[in-house]
Amino acid sequence: MALLMVSAMVFIIFFLGLVLLGLSIRVYNEYERGVVFRLGRFAGIRGPGLFLIIPVIETVTKVDMRIITMDVPAQDVITKDNVPVKVDAVVYMKVFEPANAIIKIENYTKGTSQLAQTALRGIVGEETLDEVLSEREKINGKLHQLLDSATDQWGIRVDMVEVKHVIIPDAMQRAIARQAEAERTRRAKVTLAQGEFEASQKLKEAGHVLGAEPIHLRYLETLAEASKETNTTIIFPMEMMDILKKGNARQRGE
Repeated sequence: MALLMVSAMVFIIFFLGLVLLGLSIRVYNEYERGVVFRLGRFAGIRGPGLFLIIPVIETVTKVDMRIITMDVPAQDVITKDNVPVKVDAVVYMKVFEPANAIIKIENYTKGTSQLAQTALRGIVGEETLDEVLSEREKINGKLHQLLDSATDQWGIRVDMVEVKHVIIPDAMQRAIARQAEAERTRRAKVTLAQGEFEASQKLKEAGHVLGAEPIHLRYLETLAEASKETNTTIIFPMEMMDILKKGNARQRGE
């Protein structure tokens, strides 16, 4: 009987030992770290790989060290020139200090998301609509700097912030389209005027050489263009014939 009781005790102890060992063993991947607390106090960082904790006395919180891609929901913003827009963004961040990420903030992903939303509204609200549409890099830089400096104390590093979409009202889209069309028209007119100016300069030089007025040379140029058309009758005024004769005489040295 005594031998049986001893065997039972050994079995129970062995079983409890296996249970405690199972509760003690932790295996973390290369990108994971464990923040260990012993009786409620910070006791160190464990991992990656195999490590042991003391059951009941120690607890461990797993932290992912990889880059986290976090979408910032679309925010309703009034720009500096009083245009309502919706703006969303994406934040790329990672934990570089696991202890601070667990100890100093309750939920570091939620905290970073809330901070990103507030920063997005504040920074976009300081810019005009044209700046928001054309200067994305500047806005991204401001967001990155603000978020990275604010989350540094939490053990979070913000690698990059990108504004994804800027949604503006339909009426404003039509106004922007009209503005763009007007700008294209203006540029075309400026280009045409510049071409006319350069052509007039050349005609002036040619008139000086041929002894003719630039307006007469312009007339000849127009006639040359008209002659390209089929079934075209060209009438030369007498003064134009005199100019052509004078030009030919000059070329012959008369």
